[in-house]
Amino acid sequence: MSDSPAATIHAPQTSQPSVSRPGRIALLDALRGLALVAMAIYHSVWDLEFFGYVAAGTAGTGGWRLFARLIASSFLFLAGYSLVLGQLPKFRAGAFGRRLAKIAGAAALISIATWFVIPDSFIFFGILHAIAAASVVGLLFLPLPAAVSFLAAAAVLVAPLYLRSPIFDTPALWWVGLSETVPRSNDYVPLLPWLAPFLLGLGTAKLLHHRLFARQASAHAPRNGQNLWMAPLAFAGRHSLVVYLVHQPLLIGLVYLFSLVVPAPVPDAAQAYRLNCEQACSRENPAVSCAAFCGCTLDRLKAQNLFEDLNLGKIDVNTDERIARIAGQCTMDARSGD
Repeated sequence: MSDSPAATIHAPQTSQPSVSRPGRIALLDALRGLALVAMAIYHSVWDLEFFGYVAAGTAGTGGWRLFARLIASSFLFLAGYSLVLGQLPKFRAGAFGRRLAKIAGAAALISIATWFVIPDSFIFFGILHAIAAASVVGLLFLPLPAAVSFLAAAAVLVAPLYLRSPIFDTPALWWVGLSETVPRSNDYVPLLPWLAPFLLGLGTAKLLHHRLFARQASAHAPRNGQNLWMAPLAFAGRHSLVVYLVHQPLLIGLVYLFSLVVPAPVPDAAQAYRLNCEQACSRENPAVSCAAFCGCTLDRLKAQNLFEDLNLGKIDVNTDERIARIAGQCTMDARSGD
């Protein structure tokens, strides 16, 4: 997910930390399943954008961008919550190691696959990478009071606002999340600030789980009315890693087949340029009015008869002096408000 962020996934098996293990908690599995549904909805929009059925930049801006962040946060929160249930009161090194190996292996598989499919924006540290790393960090907080987790979550959340440095611009440190230049990736979930929802989940489980789920855990089966909505979601939540790995290839395959029957309309080149320009501008140069900057560059490109060649790929934006000159002039205009 691009700013995009979506999901798990398989956190340690849930159990109540202060009582004997009653097995999985259906409500937590259902919440994870609900997050999977939300993730599939978001990725459907991303796929439709990729094939040209919705405007370029839709999935990475506005409400959809917020939706993606809420999905990622929910998975990390549930992963932190589940770490407590799976590893307290006694740490189970074998179970933790097996689960971590599954998540890390799936993360590596996604990195390799996306490297071949989309090498310019492959997923080098996405949601699975973040959950694996956060799970290791979370072990340090298991023996500590819940308040420590909450304080650490607050510190992690604000750290990127104050600690960004060119030191972290090297690719080897992109996973930290303190780079001044945001790297390109279709799902970038660095440890900072995304460790925050994980620690919030961990602290919440330590503080409230016994009171929230004592009655739920003692029940061997949910009421009949709950089965109608909880059972399918809980089933998906119990197999969340598998669902995560297969859902996007399935969705994008369906959209591709649909595109063979009903091709997407040809997008307006100028509109597509503005949307892509504003999305890139908001990531890389937030101090500039992106609408003004992109409108200015579009007008100048057309005035100098460069826009068509740019769309056809005949101009290298990274090396062409004319493009650099236009960008510099429009940056100054946008900052001055002209």
